Amino acid sequence: MSDSKLFNQNAESEVGEPVVDSRRRLLTGAGALAASGWMAGVSGGWLLKPEFAHAAGPIKMGIATDITGAIAPSGNANWQVAQFAVEQINKGGGILGRPIELFLEDTASDPKIAVGNVRKLIQDRKVDVVLGGITSAMRQAIKDPIVNRGKTLYIYPQLYEGQECTKGLFNTGPTPAQQCDELIPYLIKTLGKKRFALPSANYVWPQLLNKYARKVIEANGGTVVFEEYYPMDQAEYSATIGKIRDGKVDCVFNTIIPPGLQPFVKQLYESGFQKNGGVVSCVYYDENLLNYHPAAEMDGLVSCLDYFQAVDDPFSKKLQEDYAKKFPNTKYLFTAGSASTGMYRGVKFYEAAVKATKGDLSRDAVAAALDKAKLTEGPGGGAEMVPGKMHCKMNMYIAVCKVVAGKTKYEIVKKSTMVDPKEC
Repeated sequence: MSDSKLFNQNAESEVGEPVVDSRRRLLTGAGALAASGWMAGVSGGWLLKPEFAHAAGPIKMGIATDITGAIAPSGNANWQVAQFAVEQINKGGGILGRPIELFLEDTASDPKIAVGNVRKLIQDRKVDVVLGGITSAMRQAIKDPIVNRGKTLYIYPQLYEGQECTKGLFNTGPTPAQQCDELIPYLIKTLGKKRFALPSANYVWPQLLNKYARKVIEANGGTVVFEEYYPMDQAEYSATIGKIRDGKVDCVFNTIIPPGLQPFVKQLYESGFQKNGGVVSCVYYDENLLNYHPAAEMDGLVSCLDYFQAVDDPFSKKLQEDYAKKFPNTKYLFTAGSASTGMYRGVKFYEAAVKATKGDLSRDAVAAALDKAKLTEGPGGGAEMVPGKMHCKMNMYIAVCKVVAGKTKYEIVKKSTMVDPKEC
C-alpha cells in the first residue's frame, strides 16, 4: 500500500474519529499538525508530502519527537523546526532535485511507547534517516531499533551528557565540554560563586554531566557541597532546599527536568535563595523553558547554549523572522535547549552529506560524507563535524535571564567560537 493511502488529509478514520494515538492522546497536537499541512496516518503517525515529485521518488526523513507528555513543549518545537528546515530545502528545489518527504512519530515522553512508534518509521515508512529524541533516556531507547536493528542513519539533535559513539549515530547538539568548560569558569571567576549544589533527575544525562561538571568545578577552585538524584516526577523538595541553605550553597547547578522541574524551581525561589544572592544555572534552559515558570523565578538564571534569540547575526535573525511567519503566534519557539537548533543543524548536515554523495542515500555513504560535513551558516553561526568523532564544533554563548516589564529575555554575556566537543 502506498504512503498516501496510509495517511488521511482530514485526520479522520473510517468511523469518523480523529486518527491519534488511541484516538485521543494526540488531540492537542493534532490541530496544529493538521493546520500546518500534515496528514494523519490510519495507524498513527503523520506525513508531510512535498509539493513536487521526482522520478526517483522523495527522500524519506523520519522525525521522532515528543508531541505529548512532559517533554512536549520541546518536542513540538522540534517537529516545527524540522518542517521549517525541510520546506526551505524543498522550496530551493530539494536535494539534487529530489524533494524531502517528512514522516512524524510521537515518542510521547515515554521510551516504552517510543520504541514501537519508531519501528514504524523504519519498517513501515522505510525512511532514509531519523532525527529526534530529546532526553538521553529516549535516545538510548530508540537508537537500537534505528541504528542496530534498522540499519538506518540516526541524527540526535539535543545537548547531552556525551560518550555516545555508536556507529551510524551523529550528534548535533552541545556536549559537556562545550557547555561546562565555558560556563563553570564564568560562574566561579566572574560571578564569584564557589559552593555548588547539583540537584538532578535520576537518569543518565544528569549523572554523566555532573561527573564532568564536578571535575571542572574543582579544577577552577569550586566545591560541590552535595550531588543528589530524584525521581523525575518528584514534587516535594523541602529537604533539598534545607541542604542548600545549611550548606551555604551559592550556585545551584540544576539538572532536574519536567515534571519535577516546576515544583523544585518554585520551592527554591520561595526559600529566598536568589534574593539572598544565590545563582541558579542550568545548561538546557532556553527561551522555551522560561515559559515553564513565572518570570520572577527565572530572573538571574545563567545558561550556556549554542544559540539564544539575542544572537544578532543576520542569518540567525532572518531564521527567526521566517520561522515566525511560518508559525505565527506559536508557543513553541525556535531555540537551543529544546534541541531545535540541533534539529535544524541535523537537517542541513544531512542535506550537505547527500549532496556530497551525489544522491547515494545508503547509510554508509551518507555517514561517510556526514563525517566531514561543514555548514557556513546556521542558528548561532556555522558548524562542522569533527572527522571520526560523530560530533560537531559550534559557537557557544553564555547568557543571563533578565526580567523586563514582567517578561523574560536573555542577555548574552560571552561568546566562544567553534568550541570542540571533545568526544569519541
